[in-house]
Amino acid sequence: MKKPFDFAAGEVLLIDKLPGWTSFDAVNRIRAMLKRHLNLKLKVGHAGTLDPLATGLLVICTGKFTKRIDEFQAQEKEYTGTFVIGATTPSFDLEHEVDAHFPVSHITHEMIRDAAEKFVGGIEQVPPMFSAIKVEGRRAYELARKGEGSAIPPRKIFIREFGIVAVRTIAGPGEAEKKESLIEVDFRISCSKGTYIRALARDFGRALGSGAYLSALRRTRIGEFRIEDGMTIDQLGLIVMGRE
Repeated sequence: MKKPFDFAAGEVLLIDKLPGWTSFDAVNRIRAMLKRHLNLKLKVGHAGTLDPLATGLLVICTGKFTKRIDEFQAQEKEYTGTFVIGATTPSFDLEHEVDAHFPVSHITHEMIRDAAEKFVGGIEQVPPMFSAIKVEGRRAYELARKGEGSAIPPRKIFIREFGIVAVRTIAGPGEAEKKESLIEVDFRISCSKGTYIRALARDFGRALGSGAYLSALRRTRIGEFRIEDGMTIDQLGLIVMGRE
């Protein structure tokens, strides 16, 4: 871990974001921390949003390094996570409850790996309605919450690697004798800026003739920045207060 930090001159901080935090929560916490303990009033920003339920690498820049946010944001990102096949949610993740169930008995391990290969390369992806993308001047998630969702045009993305790490069958919800099985798929993905892994869950389920949602997501890399070199907000706080 690099220290001491020169926050005033500018730093690139590699933060391991906790679940439940928004990316802006982390930015605001660090900004307040620097002001309170070091009497520094600085620009602070992040290079790539993580959904609240996601964990992992958040690149946060201070001072003059905020000018490089667009540069960092444009770099390739790597994620690990889990899809649940056989059910869907409105947001394609666990922000909302399951709203539909689908058959999975026809799905084999070979089909899962073949489906993953079909998404490798340049593809078009429709972002989720529950996202911060602007539609006719308004945030898509605001429209979705009011039931006023409009179609979001597809965007070109690039997936360099989509690896299947593990596949397992789990019991679904419902009474014991009526339970439908679900399939959990652990994956690793390297992809371009603008890729929504939640939307990939939706499309992956459809490619298997079923439905799917994202149940876990962790960002492990942005360009050359890796989660192994990161620290938590609490660890950064100890450094700022001179206790580490």
